[in-house]
Amino acid sequence: MLAIIGGSGLTTLSNLDVAHREIVRTPYGEASGAIVIGQIGGQPAMFLPRHGHGHTIVPHMVNYRANLWALHRRGATGVISVASVGGIRGDLQPGEIVVPDQIIDYTWGRKSTYYETLDTPVTHVDFTEPYDADLRRRIIEAAATLSIPLKIGGVYAATQGPRLETAAEINRFERDGADLVGMTGMPEAVLARELGLPYAAINVVANHAAGRGSSANGIHFKSLERVLHEAMGQVRAIIEELVDSPNSCLPMGMSV
Repeated sequence: MLAIIGGSGLTTLSNLDVAHREIVRTPYGEASGAIVIGQIGGQPAMFLPRHGHGHTIVPHMVNYRANLWALHRRGATGVISVASVGGIRGDLQPGEIVVPDQIIDYTWGRKSTYYETLDTPVTHVDFTEPYDADLRRRIIEAAATLSIPLKIGGVYAATQGPRLETAAEINRFERDGADLVGMTGMPEAVLARELGLPYAAINVVANHAAGRGSSANGIHFKSLERVLHEAMGQVRAIIEELVDSPNSCLPMGMSV
């Protein structure tokens, strides 16, 4: 069963035919909320709003470990993370949809592993390719079927939040090779990897990053809602097509 984690701009999944909501108890505390379980296009799927059902949990306080553990426990076979981002690269305009392929982690102080107790052997996971190749391919194919344009590939810079970045920080991220900037991509991706959950991201460019384009002198928040509303409609369509694809019920292999 495919799990979708929704971020800013996707706090509900309107094309999910809800059967019930389930609170999953975890050894890591409470998840962001109840898992919404149902069907998309007749196929089983589940949804979890990353910031809570009232969008009240700030990025650095999201219980990423509980979220991923709960989805895994409930039977998720793969996870699609949906999140809004700022566009650093010049060709990434507000409203565009990106399927990233790499991450740089600038976060700090977040619980980022399940292997930290004294009675657990030291465990290293390969994170060379942070996103699952097969799940990324399926996202790209679903968008192509619907003729929805995507930007394929990109480096996601994960920042601490909840504040937005300075223009100088964005310049630094660009020098480091980042194309996008967001606050929730880590440790979500690596926790999924530790659990053996195929994980991929769909990012919607909500605005130019600080100091760039229309954000040269500041972020204009009033324009973000319209941009996200339009783009998230396309994201929902991509997810529905992906879930309804012929191989959607087949087990997805681990990429590690």
